[in-house]
Amino acid sequence: MNLKDKINTDLKEAMKSGDKVRLQTVRSIRALILEFEKSGANREMTEEDEIKLLTSAAKKRKDAIEQYRNAGREDLAEKEEAELKIIETYLPEQLSEKEIEAKVKEIAAKVGATEKKDFGKLMGAAMKELKGKADGNLIRKAAEKILS
Repeated sequence: MNLKDKINTDLKEAMKSGDKVRLQTVRSIRALILEFEKSGANREMTEEDEIKLLTSAAKKRKDAIEQYRNAGREDLAEKEEAELKIIETYLPEQLSEKEIEAKVKEIAAKVGATEKKDFGKLMGAAMKELKGKADGNLIRKAAEKILS
């Protein structure tokens, strides 16, 4: 089942259950899918497109949580966290920090990155291989740790 079908099914379930946060979040994901379809890409949405879309939505929620916490609006931060948890259910399993570090070490050995000047080369390869499986900030931290 592709993301669009899953979202439509979950939308119906959220409407029936009366879960307003889930309903709002699923609707926002559905809106992103519709926006992609109407963007003129003239192609079916691939799994990579789905991951990119969901990762972007998750990142927006994480940024909003940070902003709300800095402003002392814990109520809004909690709402964003609830939405983030729902979005994460559609994303592939995220790697732990230790798993990310191990993968980045593997990639560093593969591309021959040993010094700080190789950071760009390592990050490019790591981001490509770990796309959708790990947060970019965690990948960056692991790369900096390995090259230092």
